[in-house]
Amino acid sequence: MKTLIKRSFFILLVPAGMATLHAQTVDDITAKYVDAIGGKTVLASIKSLTIESSIDVMGQEAPSTTYILVGKGFKSETDIQGQKMVQALTPDGGWMINPMAGSSTAQALPSDQAKASIMQLEIPSNPLANYAAKGIKVELIGKDSADFKLQATTPGVTSTYYINMKTYLLDKQVSKISAGGQDVETTISYSDYKKTDSGYVMANTSTLELPQITLTINIKKVTVNGTIDPAIFAMPK
Repeated sequence: MKTLIKRSFFILLVPAGMATLHAQTVDDITAKYVDAIGGKTVLASIKSLTIESSIDVMGQEAPSTTYILVGKGFKSETDIQGQKMVQALTPDGGWMINPMAGSSTAQALPSDQAKASIMQLEIPSNPLANYAAKGIKVELIGKDSADFKLQATTPGVTSTYYINMKTYLLDKQVSKISAGGQDVETTISYSDYKKTDSGYVMANTSTLELPQITLTINIKKVTVNGTIDPAIFAMPK
């Protein structure tokens, strides 16, 4: 189990059409998606999130807490088999503590890994909102019986988002990540959407399929716009 977690740890940080009509269709789909998860006003009002979760790792429960200061910092702390794994990111770079890889001190992330993880600074399930202003290229690449398929490209990551045709919520995300000279594909399936007190709608269950391991994440509590000290994102000396 330790070997699988070691190999998969980074991925946890592991994120216009061909004609005017396609571009308009992309904008229409993303607009309805934004409305489905709360709307522009609600999303703009969210400055921080604290998310308490339980991660099922090969039948074992691992408590996890994620702190997001939108656009400024991301940090997750996960207790696995009595050992704390930490991931952190700011616009200037990232770091991690991974005892499963034999390291008990903070190690800086390579710049390409930090760039590939930059969407962690955004609200979860909100990669397509205001995508043009974020410099993200989005294309409508097709649809299946239930979903529209939108492809978004950011530095180091190409993701296909499956937007449900009825609810306009995100059903699945398939990402291809290029970092450290390797290409890795991950799949996240979303379910059990619930509205927070702020009006923001988010998936309370997600299944993350990584190379050689699958994780199920169940959200227990979400705090919107609580106080988060920016100092927690700084790399320990």
